[in-house]
Formats: sequence, structure tokens, C-alpha cells
Amino acid sequence: MVKGLMFVLLVLVAASSSFGKRENNSSAKKENKFPQTLSRGWGDELNWTQTYEEALFRAKSSNKPLMVIHHLEDCPHSQAMKQIFANNKEIQKMAGEDFILLNLVFETSDKHLAPDGQYVPRFIFVDPSLTVRADITGRYGNRLYAYEPADIDLLLSNMKKAKKLLKTEL
Repeated sequence: MVKGLMFVLLVLVAASSSFGKRENNSSAKKENKFPQTLSRGWGDELNWTQTYEEALFRAKSSNKPLMVIHHLEDCPHSQAMKQIFANNKEIQKMAGEDFILLNLVFETSDKHLAPDGQYVPRFIFVDPSLTVRADITGRYGNRLYAYEPADIDLLLSNMKKAKKLLKTEL
């Protein structure tokens, strides 16, 4: 009986000591990553909404336009635009003060958010009356709502346009 208890005790000690060891595999490397926030790198200081429905509600109740950014984490065009957007102080300031913000890495069921197709990066403006602003577009005829890093001034101008038209229309 004593031998059996000693054997169980020895097994428990051996098992518990292996729990304290750090493994050198890919799961240990993932521990070093920071948790992903709603900004997904587009501006950590900004207040981002979690869902399209929440964003529409907040746009209507706050009387601010909604800016929806469609992108993919592994798309080089999205990554380049994200870096320019996040590092532009004027865009960050205006986005934080005057817009409800949502960035999506998946498509929504609302077909109004893909009026000319599903491509990334895509910036769509929605006014507080919940109307998609088809008149605020980028410079490309085949991808109306696409912007590239070189188009950052046009995006800034369109943000001002969305803000300005909001005040004159409502």
C-alpha cells in the first residue's frame, strides 16, 4: 500500500514539474503578440465600433457621418493604406472628432457597402440618415471607393466633403 502511494506521489510530482516548463514551439511564440483591438492598426487612439449595426446606430444618434473601411490583413495595398492613414495626424484628428468609424475585414450583408464590387481597400461614407454617399468617391473609374497611399490627400478632402455636406444637407 505504501509503495502504491509513493508511486502515485512520484507520478504527480513529475507531472506537476512538467507543467511549469515553457515549451519552445509555435504556441509559445504566439504569446508575445499583443491582443488585436478594434482599430486593427488604423488608429489605436480612435474610437472604433465593433459591428456595422452598431456603427449605423451611433451615426444616427450622434448625427455624425460613418466611415467604413473595408480591408484585408494580408493585402499589401490595405497594409500600405493603413500605415499612411494611421500616421496622418490631420486624418486621425478629423476621424476621431467628426466620424463614427468602422473597419471590416469581412463583407457585410448590406449590398449598399459594395455598390461597384468587393475589393480592398475600400472607403465608404454613410450619412446620419443612413444613406450611403455614392457621390464621395476616389479617383478610379473601375473601383470608385478605392484609395491608394498616393490618394491620401483625396481621402482627406472627401472626409471634409462628407463632414461639410452633412452640415448643409441636414
